[in-house]
Amino acid sequence: MSRIILASTSPFRRELLSRLQLPFETVDPQADESPLAGESPVATAERLSVAKARAVAALFPDSLVIGSDQVAYVGSDRFGKPGTRENAKIQLMRMRGTTLIFHTGLCVLNTATGRTQVCGVPIEVRFRRLTEGEIDRYLERENALNCAGSARSEGLGISLLEYMRGDDPNALVGLPLISLCAMLRAEGIDLP
Repeated sequence: MSRIILASTSPFRRELLSRLQLPFETVDPQADESPLAGESPVATAERLSVAKARAVAALFPDSLVIGSDQVAYVGSDRFGKPGTRENAKIQLMRMRGTTLIFHTGLCVLNTATGRTQVCGVPIEVRFRRLTEGEIDRYLERENALNCAGSARSEGLGISLLEYMRGDDPNALVGLPLISLCAMLRAEGIDLP
């Protein structure tokens, strides 16, 4: 079996990939995550998933390198990782009563063959009309400062939502496992 490298330091992506019960290593891709001028959120997520995989590919010959990136957006507004509680509150105030798209780009790069598989998995997320008090209580209980859009759907953030729609709920957390399994199978990895 090929060596599997996750080009990410995200604990969320690491936890998701571990569900597949395959041995893997994680490496910080140190990629610039800034969007390009005029670039759509979809294009940003998919380009960055490839950039992250390529950033570490040279270090791992005969390996499968997984890159992933997510952009949360509505219209031209993007919602990244807030970093601070104040920024998280601002994001959640802006997102309440709104439907966002969380677009997750995924890349599997085979460093032995040079084959690059890329896809994007969108998840539509509708936020409830949250009160300021609900947002404050949420932020007191949940550390969501490292999550795009400040809402950890795998935790208490699920209480902020009216619905989620998409093909793979794991994509919302940051790694679309259904698509990843198909890509790994295409590279000869045996999965049940």
